Amino acid sequence: MRQILMTVLLIVTVVILYSQTVQGVGGTKEQIRDSGGQMADVISRISP
Repeated sequence: MRQILMTVLLIVTVVILYSQTVQGVGGTKEQIRDSGGQMADVISRISP
């Protein structure tokens, strides 16, 4: 029983850390979206 509890707590901890890292304020998802916007601006300013 104790082993199952520890496993569940570990999984919950990993999910919370992942969620905060990727979807939190200033997370990876936000940084990728911002980088994509900046790249689109640079590409649109390129003169052929």
